[in-house]
Amino acid sequence: MKVFISCDIEGVNNIISWDETGVNSSEYNYFRKQMTDEVKFASLGAKDAGADLVFVKDAHDWARNLILSDLPEFVTLHRGWEGCPCSMMAGLDETFDAVIFIGYHSPAGSDGNPLAHTMNLKNSYVKINGVLASEFYINALYAAYLKVPVAFLSGDLNLTQMVKEVNENIATVATKEGRHGAVVSRHPNITNELIKKEVNKVLQTDLKNNIIKLPQSFEVEIKYKKFTDAYNASFYPGCELIQNDTIIYRNNDYYEVLRALKFIL
Repeated sequence: MKVFISCDIEGVNNIISWDETGVNSSEYNYFRKQMTDEVKFASLGAKDAGADLVFVKDAHDWARNLILSDLPEFVTLHRGWEGCPCSMMAGLDETFDAVIFIGYHSPAGSDGNPLAHTMNLKNSYVKINGVLASEFYINALYAAYLKVPVAFLSGDLNLTQMVKEVNENIATVATKEGRHGAVVSRHPNITNELIKKEVNKVLQTDLKNNIIKLPQSFEVEIKYKKFTDAYNASFYPGCELIQNDTIIYRNNDYYEVLRALKFIL
């Protein structure tokens, strides 16, 4: 069994501030370690379920966060950015049996996490076919494009509830609960053990119903914080400026949607 893990940091246990996500902060090393631990326990759960390959994409910011020496020796780690449209899912292909998301967070335009955003801080929201799109949703649709099931996600409570609306079969662990500008978290050891347990359990089930249904067509709406960003994006082929700060892009091929997002988001 081949398992793919995409990991972020804004959804790990107890994190609350942008300062805690950045390499120049004294607090970053603690949360970098927690990000690594959550990936470690997910990997151990996958191994116990029969995985013979666990491929991990470090997908936060500069993509150089995970401490490889703290991960199990059977893990293969992808660091840095290839520059491909699949972005946070680089390395995933049709040969994988399951996708796992670790440390993911609520999307821009929602509450549930003081660090809620979608890909960057330049937009107020991203919608796909009218649905508020998180990074999970954007990346899960890519897994669906490749016909690879999504088995598990850990992240803030609000996001785990949104995940269940996409596919109720996806196992989740809430790492924290966002309360406006604050978060409430259990001890990280509890979170880590729950991740291991739930990953192990879900990977031993039939995942055929975990393949997310891919829409036949896509309408992407992006509302930017600066109207100049919307105007610039409107020149990408297929984009339409519908308000001073908002564009729409339509396509029937999801890979073309990802290609567009690479340049307009």
